[in-house]
Amino acid sequence: MPIVVNSNSSATTASFNLSHANDSLRKSLARLSSGKRIVSPADDAGGLAVAYKLDSKLSRTEAARQNLQNGLSYLQVQDGALTTVAKIVDRMAELRTMASDVTKNTQDVENYSKEFIELQRQLNQVRNEKFNGISLFSSSQSSSVNTPPDLRPQMDKTSIAVDDMGRTYQKFSRQILTTADGVVNDGNISLNVTNIQHMLSLGGIDTRFISTNATASIAAAKINSGTGTQDSTGQKVFINLGNVNNGNIDDFTVTATKDELFTTDGFLKSIMFVSMGSFTDIIQRVADARAENGAEQSRIGMANELLIQNQTNLEAAHGRIMDADVALESSRFARQNVLVQSSAAMVAQANQLTNIALQILG
Repeated sequence: MPIVVNSNSSATTASFNLSHANDSLRKSLARLSSGKRIVSPADDAGGLAVAYKLDSKLSRTEAARQNLQNGLSYLQVQDGALTTVAKIVDRMAELRTMASDVTKNTQDVENYSKEFIELQRQLNQVRNEKFNGISLFSSSQSSSVNTPPDLRPQMDKTSIAVDDMGRTYQKFSRQILTTADGVVNDGNISLNVTNIQHMLSLGGIDTRFISTNATASIAAAKINSGTGTQDSTGQKVFINLGNVNNGNIDDFTVTATKDELFTTDGFLKSIMFVSMGSFTDIIQRVADARAENGAEQSRIGMANELLIQNQTNLEAAHGRIMDADVALESSRFARQNVLVQSSAAMVAQANQLTNIALQILG
């Protein structure tokens, strides 16, 4: 190769090698300092796109898990209220049993009825229990909430439910989505919003303790049949413990019957109006409501376990794409570091090649 002054291809080649080694060294430094294999889209455009979608699904999976935990809290608070309802009804049944004692006089029964009335008032207050402003209970007159722009949580309503006595009633539920995709068909859990009006409805009133005048007997027969009466909207309304939804007085138009059966605020006056069969029927419905609540809690737990597994596997999949192999990258860093130093030395050496021309000219 001739000795020239104007060009030095060896120095140019060494310079390019130095630049390439320096770029590789910077990439290794970036990967080791960030812990990521893909630092910029140019490193792996397709991998970055897949990793981004996986990371988004991870965030939504975590949000779905949080929603399930909140749903579990909702059910636990609801069960706490149902536990109180069960205790109240148990106490009422106990009072009814004690009032049936042949040694009890009229005043004794009236005293038992005083506690009975107060317990009804407490039942009426339990129905107003809420979780974060969301009702735990509903009544047959409650409205479904499922159309925008109403921002309240959606509540579905169906009228096809039938109890063990053949009575139809409104059933309400709220739906929790259990998948990160947010598609109902991919996974959802329906949380029961207990219809407390139906749960506390009476299958019959003991007419032996009601006067035999015609108006009272007709009204009592309506209650005793278990069919309820019709309100202004045409819906069935049952007489119930606790005057839930303030329906008891509104169901009757005969003043004499109202005065005989109910207090001025709509609660049954005497514990003797309610048969033990009605109490056991209500106890059964309370037990059913708590059993359904427990079943939904168990299902939420299983759905949460599935999301935990999905989240773990998604994190692993995301890590395989995005995370840097520290051991491998450390080896690359060491190699590129040596190449940078050696390339820099060779560039310096190549730059000295043209000095030979000066020696010849001298």
